[in-house]
Amino acid sequence: MQVIKRDGRAVDFDKTKIANAIEKANKEVRAKERATKEEISEIIEYIEDLDKKRMLVEDIQDVIEQKLMECDKYDLAKKYIVYRYTRALIRKANTTDQSIKELIDGESEYWNNENSNKNAKVVTTQRDYLAGITSTDITRRFLLPEDIVKAHDEGIIHFHDADYFAQNALHNCELINLEDMLQNGTVINGVMIEKPHRFLTAATIATQIILAVTSSSYGGATVSLSHLAPFARLSHDKYFKKYKARGLNDIQAEEFAMQDTKKEIEDGVQTFNYQVNSMTNTNGQAPFLSVCMYLGETKEYKKELAMIIEEFLKQRIQGFKNEKGVYITPAFPKLLYVLEKDNITEDSEYWYLTELAAQCTAKRLVPDYISEKKMLELKIDKNGNGNCYPCMGCRSFLTPYIDEETNKPKYYGRFNQGVVTINLVDVALSSKKDMNEFWKIYEERLELCHRALQIRHERLAKATSDIAPILWQYGALARLKKGESIHKLLHGGYSTISLGYAGLYECVKYMTENSHTDNGEGKEFALKVMQKLNDKCKEWKLAEDIDYSVYGTPIESTTYKFAKCLKNRFGEIEGITDRGYITNSYHVPVFEEIDAFSKLELESEFQILSPGGAISYVETPNLQNNIESVLQIIRFIYDNIMYAELNTKSDYCQECGYTGEILIDDNLEWYCPNCGNRNHDTLNVARRTCGYIGSNFWNKGRTQEIKERVLHLDNKDDIQIPVKEDVRQEGKMGA
Repeated sequence: MQVIKRDGRAVDFDKTKIANAIEKANKEVRAKERATKEEISEIIEYIEDLDKKRMLVEDIQDVIEQKLMECDKYDLAKKYIVYRYTRALIRKANTTDQSIKELIDGESEYWNNENSNKNAKVVTTQRDYLAGITSTDITRRFLLPEDIVKAHDEGIIHFHDADYFAQNALHNCELINLEDMLQNGTVINGVMIEKPHRFLTAATIATQIILAVTSSSYGGATVSLSHLAPFARLSHDKYFKKYKARGLNDIQAEEFAMQDTKKEIEDGVQTFNYQVNSMTNTNGQAPFLSVCMYLGETKEYKKELAMIIEEFLKQRIQGFKNEKGVYITPAFPKLLYVLEKDNITEDSEYWYLTELAAQCTAKRLVPDYISEKKMLELKIDKNGNGNCYPCMGCRSFLTPYIDEETNKPKYYGRFNQGVVTINLVDVALSSKKDMNEFWKIYEERLELCHRALQIRHERLAKATSDIAPILWQYGALARLKKGESIHKLLHGGYSTISLGYAGLYECVKYMTENSHTDNGEGKEFALKVMQKLNDKCKEWKLAEDIDYSVYGTPIESTTYKFAKCLKNRFGEIEGITDRGYITNSYHVPVFEEIDAFSKLELESEFQILSPGGAISYVETPNLQNNIESVLQIIRFIYDNIMYAELNTKSDYCQECGYTGEILIDDNLEWYCPNCGNRNHDTLNVARRTCGYIGSNFWNKGRTQEIKERVLHLDNKDDIQIPVKEDVRQEGKMGA
């Protein structure tokens, strides 16, 4: 007889293993409860007499328990059950032990490339990963149902951030209410931080807040420079009074006060950047931070805000020095530049900032661009007004919300509860191109995601404000009382929870044999798939008063995992499973030839149907000597798409000083084309992979995706912007 083990292997039946297991249980009970050698032999003979060619190991153990109880050996049966359960725990623990060993040894490709913004060799990151391995183990064994764990393992869905899930107070990402914390004071580690009285102090306190907040969550955070602008005014007024006290007239005092204010802003921004990039939070990395630059957020302090934005852009263009003292492109903070009527045309007051932003993008990949025009069209609140606001960290957008007390829009102080992603490619392949079967499986998989999201929500709902005072008591997200539940902040639209999706292109390609870019059958099917996501989120939201929202997931390492799982489950299918990655969210696949403007316009239709978060990009050559091309793309973004970015190149080889593009060979290894250097420790490479910039290299799947990217823009001056009609789908946004 063959025994089928838990990992699927078939081995010969070995009766000594049964005897040994029962004897171990025998030692745990009184003498009269023990099974005799004859009784053990009878059990073994019974199993052999079943005369089966194959038996599952679990079925054999079930028979043993049954036969022990038939012999009135109830205590022994209980001990055997405990022994069986303990062995199951040990088996799972061995997996955890192996993960820890691979991490500590520092030779695991997975851990070294798990996150392109974390260096797995340094002790702070290892500490975070060790905690994460433990959390994942607890999550898998105790906190999630087996069917969800199985679906996660098989790449059917992805239960994000299981490495933080064991702690029930941790949420995903947020818009930090920096205005409240600076204006009204806050408390960090039991120390009261009062309202600052100058810009430099405010900028420093802001970084301390950012560190504390990002140590109490696991995703991205965003702050707005408009919340720092009032403190630039305070600094100016202080300097003005100083010079007036020295006997200078108003004109002279103003001139010198402005000089000192600009210098303080320069110092404050430098301090902010140094702090954010040199600090390490409890996640083992610099804070995953975005900085919003939106002139429209203030009328009273717009002049000061413009000065701060200008300084941030200038310092980012310069870059940050690496350990060799060479200026390179940093990953954080990510910059979000809002395009609006005051900065989008050459005759607008703040056009000079947009020109500076274009130079920064060409040199350092940021800022990303948010169109106020498109957001006002798409983000309509219950009062019927459009809203413009930044994403939380990378691409996750909150849904429109009106504060009950003020009847005004509220965004800062809100957050996302977490993410579960559906693998659309697996749905398609499982259907075997049967369209009826596709929609049936799709429905089942979405309900699986729904249950997983409910588990995320329910776990977070157990938290009280005491667990993370900086978040819930001292202004970052709320000012609740000590011991108060955060439950009310999880309902009514205050926070969101994300239904992610991945692989729309491969899903559509398999089902229709067309790309979703064909403006025909493929695109039509893709829009139906996207609408289904929105319809389900709307259905769940109405039933539970929780803001479910469709999210174009930034699957950095998961794109590789999904690809491997698909190949294991379905074999190698040309054009579908024959790469080491699947396509992010709704994006045009990286290898498909398409021009920048057609890509942005097409993806804008899908971005509308991804209201919980999405970002589009265009891949470009080095445009540092062609800023006009950058500006043309920026103008097009303003008129056509809510949120987009340009992927330029910004690399450096420490061995030879080369500053061009570091390349990837056919074996997916990075190398300097000038000197041949392949040492990751002396290559500074910056690439945007999932909406944010990575600088610690990537797994093989993501590296292949980067290698296969085609350019969407030629480095020419004679770019022709197509004039096309508005492609918005009114009334189709379901979440």
